Amino acid sequence: MNLRILAIGDLGNNILILKKFSKNLDIHLIDFPRKGVSKITYVSSEQEFFNSLKISQQVKYINKIKKNFDLCMVMSWAGARVAYLAGLNYVMYFTGNDIRTPPFEKNAKEPYLKKSVNNFNWFERKFYRIVFNNALACVTQNQIFHNHLIKYRRDGIRIDRIPVDTTIFHENVKPAELVKKKFTFFSPQRNGPEKGMELLWKALKLCKQDFEIIMIDWFDDRTEEEKIIIKNLLEKKPNQVKFISLIKREDMPRYYRFADAVLGQMRGGFTSGVEREAVFCHRVVISYSDPDIKYHLDGKIVESPYQPKSKDPKKIAEIIDKVVESEKFRQQLWKDEFEFMNKLSDPNECVKEWEKLFRDLFEKSHTIYRNTSKIKLKIINIFSNLMESLVYSQTMKKKNIEGWGEDEYRRLWK
Repeated sequence: MNLRILAIGDLGNNILILKKFSKNLDIHLIDFPRKGVSKITYVSSEQEFFNSLKISQQVKYINKIKKNFDLCMVMSWAGARVAYLAGLNYVMYFTGNDIRTPPFEKNAKEPYLKKSVNNFNWFERKFYRIVFNNALACVTQNQIFHNHLIKYRRDGIRIDRIPVDTTIFHENVKPAELVKKKFTFFSPQRNGPEKGMELLWKALKLCKQDFEIIMIDWFDDRTEEEKIIIKNLLEKKPNQVKFISLIKREDMPRYYRFADAVLGQMRGGFTSGVEREAVFCHRVVISYSDPDIKYHLDGKIVESPYQPKSKDPKKIAEIIDKVVESEKFRQQLWKDEFEFMNKLSDPNECVKEWEKLFRDLFEKSHTIYRNTSKIKLKIINIFSNLMESLVYSQTMKKKNIEGWGEDEYRRLWK
């Protein structure tokens, strides 16, 4: 009998891919309403959305359906918040800055920014720490994120494999019908300091080869500091860069196939969605790979083959020029990346690890219901409803929130 998993919230389509390839998990995904840049995220007909942005209504709906499931899986703090308030046994899955700068950490800062990315008050920070502590398990990927996780929970679980939907991203895709006048890179990721935008800008000024970059008009806007950084960078846009409008996720493979090569992130040092997807579309990717970050796969320690191995703009420029001028180098680098990705992101292998984890967790918990009294749960919800009403009323005075997505609604207990 398959385990029935209630999933709340999805980032990077990770849960949708698990749902698609799993044979032993029946996953039902409920996501938050989307708008704006969220349209680039793939939406499945089997995916459900909350019909309200109010936390109390989301919790009320989950309480109606929770008896139909064995365990809960959440992505994002918004998903964890709902699961906690609904009294569920939930697994938290972290894939980025959600664990690097958790909302319970006072003055949490990214290493590339001077100011804090969070401005939560004491009550909010305390609440999110309780949400984190009450998770049945916390899971993250790769060495760098796992190191952050175990600072707060020694029982943090590491699953390095992260799946790619190989039914969408593969070589037999018809390329986008665009005019190509010279060697062309495609760069579809969100742009900003987190991805090393300023490092790429510096590198492009040092490049000797002639090429063009098609870049998505999509930028980090979490903080005012990031907005100012991006504004200054755009005023100094390199001549090689051409911006295009947001494209839907289902069109991404066609753009990968159209391009001669793909540009990934230049700061994090680990593989993100762009680096994984493009390789399966048989396109070489240039992306900074931290040599100190290793991957645990099938009992072996594996190093990423992505280039460059340094964030130095000179090194980035050298790799870009080499990819443009040498077909032999391009092909060999892609083969190395593809071999690595076949181990790291094969969806069937990734699903096996998650299926085993859920079986082990269910043997411990036996139910989706968290071990907490009804009285305690009712008190928690009373306080959460009071806080929600306060923040909601304050937000309404400033903006009309009808149609907002999760990103725009982040101050409502985000």
